[in-house]
Amino acid sequence: MKKLLPTSTAGSLPKPSWLAQPETLWSPWKLQGDELTEGKQDALRLALQAQQLAGIDIVSDGEQTRQHFVTTFIELLSGVDFEKRETVRIRDRYDASVPTVVGAVARTRPVFVEDARYLRQLTDEPIKWALPGPMTMIDTLYDSHYKSREKLAWEFAKILNQEARELEAAGVDIIQFDEPAFNVFFDEVNDWGVAALERAVEGLKCETAVHICYGYGIKANTDWKKTLGTQWRQYEEAFPKLQKSSIDIISLECHNSHVPMDLIELIRGKKVMVGAIDVANHTIETPEEVANTLRKALQFVDADKLYPCTNCGMAPLPRQVAQGKLSALSAGAEIVRREL
Repeated sequence: MKKLLPTSTAGSLPKPSWLAQPETLWSPWKLQGDELTEGKQDALRLALQAQQLAGIDIVSDGEQTRQHFVTTFIELLSGVDFEKRETVRIRDRYDASVPTVVGAVARTRPVFVEDARYLRQLTDEPIKWALPGPMTMIDTLYDSHYKSREKLAWEFAKILNQEARELEAAGVDIIQFDEPAFNVFFDEVNDWGVAALERAVEGLKCETAVHICYGYGIKANTDWKKTLGTQWRQYEEAFPKLQKSSIDIISLECHNSHVPMDLIELIRGKKVMVGAIDVANHTIETPEEVANTLRKALQFVDADKLYPCTNCGMAPLPRQVAQGKLSALSAGAEIVRREL
């Protein structure tokens, strides 16, 4: 990116009401077959337009083409039975009914490549595409085949690498891997989690990012946050290993969180996507609030490596609120740009 402080979203934007239930995470599709394909493309165009109207610099599909940020990817893999479901504890926070790994997992065909190609046709702006990270994928399944979180993660890393290489060929500029699990399973992160993530980005020439946040503003997450005390230091566990990794960009949650800003010092040298928009409430930040978060971050990251972003995805928010937050992000970044 040549532009100073290029803005982007961490991931999802609200879906239109004719595609899925508004303000509801992971809502089922309202369309089927060809109508669903067409509806997803229409929604993708609207999400792109929303970002362009707000002045966002690095655009995405707003995750309009997936129902869930993990399982939509897994649905097209072999070796996973969606009819055979088990209840598991997701990131030690809440119980969910999840599909079961019943055999060797494999990618039978591209998952998001056609969607990325479609987005590339619509814009000349830099594109970011989000994929689930290996550790977060295994945390969203019941495994009755490999019987090893690490083995399954390495298999997913290989599959993600296949998809990422084709996304790069389709014109994606930044491939982001979502790893909220990195804020929970610290021993695994350092033993093999970062290494599995590096396997997923192997051979890529485009930029790569890892997004680690404290989750959507759902009750299970907000309740968990209340137990974390006055300082959220989880990033301290993964950042030293990530600083030495081949990942180009680290995406983290900042605004309205209790993350000490000086933890960014641990990833000095990396590009940093600083979350300057709180996605857990409906209050639209002022541009000055955004600018203030960015100014604090600039104490610990060089200006040419700071990428203003949202804390997490905005799928559960009303569309007008998400639009207001996008505009605030853009306006706040412009204030600091002028100062620099």
